[in-house]
Amino acid sequence: MKRLLTLILSVTLLLAGCSPSPPPFRSTDLSGVDWGKDFALTDHNGKQRHLADFKGKAVIVFFGYTQCPDVCPTTLSAMREVLARLGSDASRVQVVFVTLDPQRDTAQVLSEYVTAFDPGFIGLRGDEATTTAVARDFKVFFAKQAGRTPDSYTLDHSTGSFVFDPQGRLRLLVRHGERPDSIAADLRLLLAGK
Repeated sequence: MKRLLTLILSVTLLLAGCSPSPPPFRSTDLSGVDWGKDFALTDHNGKQRHLADFKGKAVIVFFGYTQCPDVCPTTLSAMREVLARLGSDASRVQVVFVTLDPQRDTAQVLSEYVTAFDPGFIGLRGDEATTTAVARDFKVFFAKQAGRTPDSYTLDHSTGSFVFDPQGRLRLLVRHGERPDSIAADLRLLLAGK
């Protein structure tokens, strides 16, 4: 009986050792979640965009607004650094900035803003109802905070970035302040099919 138990335990451990372990992502692994599936928004050039438009690339989606004083420019600057670290693989990554402030962030404002960080970045916008629906689908929080004048309001908003693999599946949540080297390492894993 003792031999049989030893044999069963040995086989179990052997099989456990053969099963593939999940990739060692540094960001939060969201693989398998049932949200953040798609969007239908207009880019800063006036073209309707969906996630499927970027199939074959890893896609980083960040929600913010152009008058954001800190988190948004810091995040987009970090994404520019991530692309620099990726070298030739940068052409297989698309950074997408979705505005939470369609009232002030016109196509022209978005174009000037995102391309100032990198000419390949894309700014997306929708009307207020569409913006709210897309943010809700991605579980993004945002709330308007009144300013001194009606047009000087700010937005409190979630600060993470969502990363899709080249097959269009939501895989990672990158925390604000994550180091560009760590983000680049995660993107390399996704680009390698992990």
